[in-house]
Parts: sequence; structure tokens; C-alpha cells
Amino acid sequence: MPFQTAALFRDDAYAGEAEAKVVGINDRGGIILDRTVFYATSGGQPGDTGHLILADGTRLAVAATVTGETKDEIIHVPAAGQSLPAVGESVKLAIDWPRRHLLMRMHTACHLLSVVCPFPITGAAVSEDDSRVDFDIPDPSYTRELVTARLMELVNANHPVFIRWITDEELAANPTLVKSKNVRPPSGTGRIRLVCIGDNASVDSQPCGGTHVAATGEVGEIHIGKIEKKGRENRRFRIRFGRPPAQ
Repeated sequence: MPFQTAALFRDDAYAGEAEAKVVGINDRGGIILDRTVFYATSGGQPGDTGHLILADGTRLAVAATVTGETKDEIIHVPAAGQSLPAVGESVKLAIDWPRRHLLMRMHTACHLLSVVCPFPITGAAVSEDDSRVDFDIPDPSYTRELVTARLMELVNANHPVFIRWITDEELAANPTLVKSKNVRPPSGTGRIRLVCIGDNASVDSQPCGGTHVAATGEVGEIHIGKIEKKGRENRRFRIRFGRPPAQ
């Protein structure tokens, strides 16, 4: 029977530290806690890295965070060659905050890109310095320069970013909230997590389980580094930090 880990990051993406209890060790040495601030790889966003501090003061490096049998079972994968904690032991948690914050900024930027390019999303991946979103986009007027300018308008407006929960029924009644062409948000739990941008979600609202910054201004300077043709109408937009390089 899978464990259920309380995912503290779902309500507070800025919680970088916490205390927890070890509830299980799987057959591959993965550590399962009763609660965690470590985001597990999902939805195109990579899992957190960081460390645990054991009861005797030992610092245990966490090389990756993944989900187990269910999305609610979060497994902390230790770097090789380390002593594991005992089940029932209390530990302190600390994520690699600079890396997480980069991912939060990038993930928010991907949401903004889906606002600027209101077309079906066919894929996405978030990383610390180069993220991508793929669209079925028939309109060739969406150039790097145009999309970058519109992205920075949203960033500079410093719109609030917040979480709202809706029911499965509310999502079914509002299918346009789902922007992905191929992936549906998990249902059956009775509630769906929306990431909203703008006062009263005036800019955007879509199902997402990832971590994001609290306001678009925190994303900082971004630009479209490249647009790649992946099919007759499919285009891959690559987002990068900083100003566009001089032409």
C-alpha cells in the first residue's frame, strides 16, 4: 500500500525547510517522509535536490525527488554511498533553494508564454536556464521579437500569482482551462489545483501542480532564444533568462 506524503510545497512554494518523520524506505533506498518541501518530478518540472539532516547530525544529500506508486507518495532519492535514516526517525529538510527559485521563475514564465501564445500545448519542460513549450501554432506572425516583447509586458506588469482550488465538476464545466492537447490533469480526488495570474485570475488560470513565484515581476528578464519547427504547424519556443543577445 503506497504512503501518502503531505506536500507542503503545494500551499507554500517558498517553504525551503521543514521537519518530518521517516515513514518508509523502499527497496531501492528511496526515503519516504510524512511531509516534505521537496517537489517531486512532474508536469515537466524536475524534482528538487537538497539535503536531510539526520538525528545524529549527519547531512544526507538528496540527488532527486520522484513520485512513487501514486502522485501523493513522494520519494527522496539519496546520493549513492550514504547511510540511510531509520523508519520513525525525525529529520530536518532543506531544498537547494537557489535552484528551486530558478525553476519557480521559469515555470511561471512558461505559463506567461501560454498566455502570449493561446494555442494548444503539445509538450513542455522546465529547467534552470532553458525551458521549452511546444504549440500547435498555425500563425507565423509569432516571432521571437514579438513574443519576447509581450512576455516582458506581462512580467513588468507584476501581476499576482496565486493558487485556487476547484472541484472536478467545475473543471468539467470549464474545459478551456486545460491548455494541454494531450495531457489531462488528474481527477477523482474531488479538487483540482489551479495556478492563477492577475487580479481575480484576469490574465490566466490553468490546472498545474508545480511551484511558481508570487508575482510575475519576480520572473525577471526573459526572452525567446529560439523557435524550432517540429511539424507542419508545431513549434517549440525556448525561454531563456536575460535580455536577447545582440543581433
